[in-house]
Amino acid sequence: MRHSFPRAAALSLALLGSTALISPPAHAADTSSLDATKAVEKNYTPVPDFSGLVKNVSPAVVSVDVHLKLNQTSDDGSGNGGGNGPQGLPPGFPQIPGMPFGFGGPQQQQPVEAKGSGFVIDPSGIIVTNNHVVKDARTVSVTMSDGNTYPAKVLGTDPKTDLAVLKIIAPHPLPFVELGDSSSVVPGEWVIAMGNPFGLDGTVTAGIVSALGRDIGDGPYDKFIQIDAPINEGNSGGPLFDQKGEVIGVNTAILSPSGGSVGIGFAIPSNTIKRITTQLIASGKVVRGYLGVAAQEISPQMATALGLPTDNPAKDGALIAAISPGSPAEHAGLKAGDVITAVNGLPVTNPGDLAADIANVDPQAKADISFLRNGKPQDVGVAVTTMPANPDAAFQQNGGGGGQSAQPAQGPLGLTLAPLTPDARNQLNLPNNATGAVITAVVQNSPADVAGLQPGDLLVGVGATDVNSPTDAVNAIASARKAGTGAVALRIVRQGQALFVGIDLTGKDPSQNSQSQDDSNGP
Repeated sequence: MRHSFPRAAALSLALLGSTALISPPAHAADTSSLDATKAVEKNYTPVPDFSGLVKNVSPAVVSVDVHLKLNQTSDDGSGNGGGNGPQGLPPGFPQIPGMPFGFGGPQQQQPVEAKGSGFVIDPSGIIVTNNHVVKDARTVSVTMSDGNTYPAKVLGTDPKTDLAVLKIIAPHPLPFVELGDSSSVVPGEWVIAMGNPFGLDGTVTAGIVSALGRDIGDGPYDKFIQIDAPINEGNSGGPLFDQKGEVIGVNTAILSPSGGSVGIGFAIPSNTIKRITTQLIASGKVVRGYLGVAAQEISPQMATALGLPTDNPAKDGALIAAISPGSPAEHAGLKAGDVITAVNGLPVTNPGDLAADIANVDPQAKADISFLRNGKPQDVGVAVTTMPANPDAAFQQNGGGGGQSAQPAQGPLGLTLAPLTPDARNQLNLPNNATGAVITAVVQNSPADVAGLQPGDLLVGVGATDVNSPTDAVNAIASARKAGTGAVALRIVRQGQALFVGIDLTGKDPSQNSQSQDDSNGP
């Protein structure tokens, strides 16, 4: 592919070309055309290009060819597989030839082949690519830039970061590239992507870093480098180079309505690659740290209700919505309603930061957690453990308080509450030890309705106060309203997920005109 040059550089070339066509002045009429040409050459400054860099690193860039299991296709955006990414965002782009269509009868099952990219990081034959390139692979082979092809073994994969490590055996040490420091990458710097788009081996494209830390909803640890270098199907797993020839990312995903490049691509940062590949090479699996909290972003209403800064609440930390029983967080004394602002000195601006920072802590190591409780900063050391196979299953509500009487009412928030009976537990698919107050009705256009509360939500807390019954809920909401903050934060469980919902109380209460109001004991 032809190199892309900056617009200013292209303009400079055009201007230089125009200068060569200007006739010499009259007093210099005896100057020969050859001398004029030499004069232009002496003053010409070549536009810098990437040819030297590409020549040095291209021997380490490989093509990954995958024979998939029958009835399986790769996680790409070509329509041949399900994909893991959000709608409209192909999670990868290896080129998969179409399966032939039969005539006059059912289509016969045919082996499916997929193509992706990769790069050698060790002369012994260690290769990095994407997990979705080799997912469901029956056999994998790697073709070097010199045309030699070798069978490859998958040493390990990590679907949560979409990384995989392969191993090939060659008769001689292989050319390799080094992983750079992605923490030093800045928006606006030149980058070079290499790989096999649409099966075109050895393709080079150039662009700039558009943004850092992008969360595209593709996985729990998204912190992608966004680039505008054209990348397409088949570029998956290929390297992203900086101007020093070091790998700063793995090209992984594109954002495109058509499935082709529109200048928005995403790469996994090299620092993530270092940590994941080291573990995959050593043991074939990845072990992550576990804190045991469910966290969410902070809305302006929740910030007001919890006494937190309101300038930019969505970037001011991760709000703990629930604590897993017996978890490191519970042992350290963290509570729902706390806002984690830093892990080991690294600022936490949102739940994604918290998940990534804790995952990077070695199990059994200590993590220093900075957090806000009732608006006041605190610090605690937490002995992080190994993340369980299904961490979400660990979140259950503690028992107790289930025998209190019902207090159904439609108060100023516009809620009707009922006790959590065994039948309600079954209907809501809650564990036997779950407690709280069930929201059975929400008044239309009430503050609760505007905030998004729904019948079937289980109210388990008001701010940091636990709720075990409708009576608890009414009293806690009344206390929160008396605080005069203009908002109240309700902690609920919806379809097994714990979250805070902030309710704004500053406007006129729409429920004042509703029937059956009971301001004394209704929420």
